[in-house]
Amino acid sequence: MGNQALKQVFQDMHSEIASRIDSDSVIDALFSREIIGTGDYYRLRQVADFCDRCRDMLSLLHQSAHPQAFIHLRLALLDEYSMIVDEIDKQLTSLTSRLQQLQLSHSTDGKLLLHTHARAYTWPFSLVNLR
Repeated sequence: MGNQALKQVFQDMHSEIASRIDSDSVIDALFSREIIGTGDYYRLRQVADFCDRCRDMLSLLHQSAHPQAFIHLRLALLDEYSMIVDEIDKQLTSLTSRLQQLQLSHSTDGKLLLHTHARAYTWPFSLVNLR
C-alpha cells in the first residue's frame, strides 16, 4: 500500500476521521516515529478541541514531505480505531482496483483499449494525440 494512495483515502475520509478520532495517542505515536517534529507536536497539543486538533494533525500530514506519513498514520490508528482502519482499507482496495482497471484499459504501446463485452478493441490513435 502506497503513501500516496493512503493520502487520497485519508483526504476522502477527512470529515469522518476528524469527528471520530481523539488524536492524542496518534499524535504521540507520530511524534515518537519522527513523523511530526517537536514544534508541531507542541502546537498540536495546545489545540483544545479534539476535532480541531485532529483536523490540524491531518492538515499537517497533508503538507508533510515524509515519504511514509500516511502509512504511519494508518498504523497509529490500528489499535484504538480498528473499525476506521477497516474502512480505510476498504476504500484503499477500491481505489487500487479502479487504478488497476485504468492501467489495464491501456495497452503497452499507449493505445486506449475499449472493453466491450468479452472483446477489447484498440482505438486507432494514442492517448497523447487526444490532448
